[in-house]
Amino acid sequence: MMAAISGDAACGAAVKADGYGLGARAVVQRLAAAGCRDFFVATWAEAEGLADLVAAQGIALSVLHGVRAEDMAAAIAGPARPVLNTAAQLARWRESGGGRACDVMVDSGMHRLGVSVAEIADGLLDGLTIETLMSHLACADEDSSMNERQRAAFAELAGRTGARRMSLANSAGVALGQGYCFDLTRPGIALYGGVPSAALAGRIAQVAFPQAQILQRRHVPAGGAVGYNATWIAPHDTEVAILNLGYADGYLRGFSGTGMASAGGAALPVIGRISMDLTAIDVSAARDLAEGDWVTIDYALPAASVASGLSQYELLTGLGRRFARVWG
Repeated sequence: MMAAISGDAACGAAVKADGYGLGARAVVQRLAAAGCRDFFVATWAEAEGLADLVAAQGIALSVLHGVRAEDMAAAIAGPARPVLNTAAQLARWRESGGGRACDVMVDSGMHRLGVSVAEIADGLLDGLTIETLMSHLACADEDSSMNERQRAAFAELAGRTGARRMSLANSAGVALGQGYCFDLTRPGIALYGGVPSAALAGRIAQVAFPQAQILQRRHVPAGGAVGYNATWIAPHDTEVAILNLGYADGYLRGFSGTGMASAGGAALPVIGRISMDLTAIDVSAARDLAEGDWVTIDYALPAASVASGLSQYELLTGLGRRFARVWG
């Protein structure tokens, strides 16, 4: 869907933070099979873990944090391109010799990473082989006048840097319209079931469905307390299941008393305080659930964000390594 609304622009993919918590290698393999050719990670350690896929899958890989001095050996030896962000990084890349292609980040108003428009006008990029000139929107998920200011500032650089392509839009930026797509879009959260703007509501399918296993089913009498600090007291006799899931797995304490699970169509509320490795749910509505059975944790990202107070990005990237990633 993100490729479709990117129009004539190629649709890339941000796979940093281990593919937003879902497993970068598996994400790259599946998106490459679907036709994606441009992938973005944050660090050279992330790039190293995907380096063999560049040739095997026929893809391009870019490292958003550029090149520190300690990154140069990996940058020269590996197949990934750096996204150069500062004058020092640009000088470091030039001094490495060979004229290898790079990407460049320009600051169009976010004041995070990137060289300035003024530096570009002064010739900072002269002589470089630039594959993609890119920038990043600060407020794409909002109806903000800053979006158009950034788009216009970036568009002014067309034809001035020798870059083969230009790229501005993240997931929410793609939804702003064709004027933001340029030559290449870089969606992230929307690829993983996140809905970063109202314009994408109803158009993004859930991707991650965490499941947990019941370690014990128990009867809690009226007045009995469950979990640390006795934050939940049974208002009546209640059937409770204890799951092998907790904040060490990324199911954070914000879901205490607000989260939900389900099994066989029954809604199973989270009760009490979530601990490091364990979560309690009310299974009174599921009389057949027993030790060893599995339940699905409600994790549609927009609703889970409201329930937990966490951003959709945190919900995904925080998923722990103890989860087995099973692909459908």
